[in-house]
Amino acid sequence: MSHVVLLGDSIFDNALYVPDRPPVIEQVRRGLPAGWKGTLVAVDGATVEGIALQLPRVPADASHLVLSIGGNDALLAAGLLREPAVTVGDALATLAEALAEFRTAYQRMLQSVLALKKPTAVCTIYDAIPVIGAAERAALAGFNDTIARAAVGSGLPLVDLRVVCDHADDYAPVSPIEPSVVGGAKIADAICRMIAGHDFGVARTVVWV
Repeated sequence: MSHVVLLGDSIFDNALYVPDRPPVIEQVRRGLPAGWKGTLVAVDGATVEGIALQLPRVPADASHLVLSIGGNDALLAAGLLREPAVTVGDALATLAEALAEFRTAYQRMLQSVLALKKPTAVCTIYDAIPVIGAAERAALAGFNDTIARAAVGSGLPLVDLRVVCDHADDYAPVSPIEPSVVGGAKIADAICRMIAGHDFGVARTVVWV
């Protein structure tokens, strides 16, 4: 029996934000072939460093891992956008320092996930969130570049949530940085199509949307 496990943050652990509606994990379960299982180990609020606490909870019979993490790291770094800078170059240099730290942490985390030796996919951070501005979207591009490069470096499929969740309805009214039931359905669909269609026997990055 195949068993898909979701690791990460509230992109997957979104039940609190879709009251009385199916969360992402339930939507994934509904989209998987008959006989497949889906398990949630992602935790709302998790950062890249927090994945270490999720790995021991990955079931031994897991056949596929899907990882969506980094959004909360970006949120924690968002305060840099309010710091004064003399030039645009100075501001970019400050952001580059934060991205370098994220790159190191993400690569270390990803290697620990890959050490489980399970077919693995990673997700980008969506950026069509209604309540963020142009500066935040520009900064998110750097975080997403890190994730995409890590996926390519390890030959992993990439679910691009920037493309998947591209409409205001994809975000929860309760908290507009979280996926709504509409966005969750789109995320689940992309994951299920990726699991069914990707050749995990070849270390090659394919973008799924």
